[in-house]
Amino acid sequence: MDQTILSQASTIARGLSLDAVNQAKSGHLGLPLGATEIGAVLFGQDLKYHPSKPKWINRDRFVLSAGHGSMFLYSWLHLAGYDISLEDIRNFRQLHSKTPGHPEFGETDGVEATTGPLGQGIGNAVGYAVSGKMAAATFNTSTHRIFDHHVLCLAGDGCMQEGVAFEATAFAGHAGLDNLILIYDSNDVTLDAMAEVTQSEDTAKRFEAMGWDVVTIDGHDFSSIHQAISQAKANDNGRPKLIIAKTEIARGIPEVAGTAKGHGEGGVKFAAAARQGMGLPEETFYVSEEVRAFFANHRLELAAAYAVWEATFGEWEAANPQLADLLRQGLNRQLPADLAARVPEFKPGEKVATRNAGGVVLQPIAEALPLFVTGSADLFGSTKNYLKASKDFGRGTEGQRNIWFGIREHGMGAILNGIAYDGIFRPSGATFAVFADYLRPSIRLAALAHLPVIYIFTHDSVGVGEDGPTHQPVETCSGLRVIPGLDVIRPGDGEETAGAFLAALQRSDGPTVLLLSRQDLPDQAAIPFVERREGVSRGAYIARREIGPLSLILLASGSELQHAMLAAEQLGGGVRVVSVPCMERFDRQPADYREQVLPSSCARRVAIEAGVSGLWYKYVGLGGRVVGIDRFGLSAPGDITMSELGMTVANLVAVAQSLA
Repeated sequence: MDQTILSQASTIARGLSLDAVNQAKSGHLGLPLGATEIGAVLFGQDLKYHPSKPKWINRDRFVLSAGHGSMFLYSWLHLAGYDISLEDIRNFRQLHSKTPGHPEFGETDGVEATTGPLGQGIGNAVGYAVSGKMAAATFNTSTHRIFDHHVLCLAGDGCMQEGVAFEATAFAGHAGLDNLILIYDSNDVTLDAMAEVTQSEDTAKRFEAMGWDVVTIDGHDFSSIHQAISQAKANDNGRPKLIIAKTEIARGIPEVAGTAKGHGEGGVKFAAAARQGMGLPEETFYVSEEVRAFFANHRLELAAAYAVWEATFGEWEAANPQLADLLRQGLNRQLPADLAARVPEFKPGEKVATRNAGGVVLQPIAEALPLFVTGSADLFGSTKNYLKASKDFGRGTEGQRNIWFGIREHGMGAILNGIAYDGIFRPSGATFAVFADYLRPSIRLAALAHLPVIYIFTHDSVGVGEDGPTHQPVETCSGLRVIPGLDVIRPGDGEETAGAFLAALQRSDGPTVLLLSRQDLPDQAAIPFVERREGVSRGAYIARREIGPLSLILLASGSELQHAMLAAEQLGGGVRVVSVPCMERFDRQPADYREQVLPSSCARRVAIEAGVSGLWYKYVGLGGRVVGIDRFGLSAPGDITMSELGMTVANLVAVAQSLA
């Protein structure tokens, strides 16, 4: 290892970060200047990657959990030869640049995860490690190893303090993810103050107690960094690895180095002196010819290593055509053409809770999709999403598809995102709907990054009953609907549930929430099952068509569809019932379809849903009415709770008749 050139590269990277933040007049200098030696060893020596093939399936995955330090990543990606130019560096934090304020997945080659909300990247890295273990167990053979990469994550004190990180790292230790290396940029500083103001735990002991191997190093010493990473990669002992790298925040700016003022752009005003002190020329955004040549040569070495792997992959592909086809299906998010036909029709007239219907639907889906995986936050028995065709993921059973996350909803959300980022397996996870807020930040990031994660949230309303208002979601459904890019589907019976799961799987550009009932719901046999399934895919459809001049439209979702259907029978032949299992899908439909379902000529409209009423007014208008629940629930048997809160046929009929 040539420490001289790595030292020069570190100085160049510091200069790029300093210049970019200075020019943008915003950003964070602390980590980019404090962790450059770590970046030099990673991108100059120890990471397995190929800049010309940024999605190479056997690359090492590097996640910058401390996303505020994005210039660290952009500087090293530029030097390493990824598709980030000096002009992109100059455009740091500018409109439509490849270098936004925080790393965004899909916007910039080499960015493995959208990070910034602290701790999320750690959870994403755990998900990547889960996916890597599953991929190795599923696709490697005794003759060919096409998956043997590692997942590395750089995190700071802020990431380590967030609860999501603790949930995810506890899971990682228990699951024995020895392909995971977490580098803790331990500079003893947080944004407001020195870290001692808010933390005093022994991080090394905490991680050791969770089943991790831990080593503490000088984060500015190239040899120590290299040795720690090399040993971590070589040791497949069933324990993830934590490298505590002691660093100086904002290193290179003496006026703020090692202090809380060095975290953000506080050191920018000292930029000229800092550049001079680092030995950089007056020219900003400077990269020396020696550093350019070093990385050009390193790319040749990386390309040679990639070529060796590519030859192995070609041999594996020829020897294992079925596995190769399965891998292609996963990477392309391809579904069998007959997937819908594999989900049998529910018995007409049979009552079923949609959570139970979901459990039934999942079994043929799991058989048809070997790369579909699912997990639950200690609620498999209630959420009904356990895959009977598989066993439990864990130590020695990495090829299995049921993941026991424990009572770690937020960690589950971040891990599911990591699996989805990796792009091989199709992840889903389950808990009670009322706990959706525990993983809401992860759901939001899944929507932002267009990840096709499926969330199975059961016990979707006050129909939960006796557990009372703490467990009865009333605002949750609408609260999820307002997240841009998230589909929320609330099916009304077994066939709509089948349609909901199929629709969620068919969506490859974003996440989907499935809200399922605890209580049994009647089968809407009056509606052909094909119409119910296809209607869900379009978000809303005509469940009961009027038999006379249209005078009233009743809209409903989920468990309230039954009330709308019965109320229509009492209100006369001019009543139409529209089932609205997914507002987001309906809103994406062409205008002519939306007009067919909800003709503007009929303004008399009433919607019913066991939840807050506000969002429904976009369909019923200010002159319409919504039968909703704009208060918290109460403790009583589910049917009594529903009745007390107005979720009845009689109340719906009365409200409809009160319309002018």
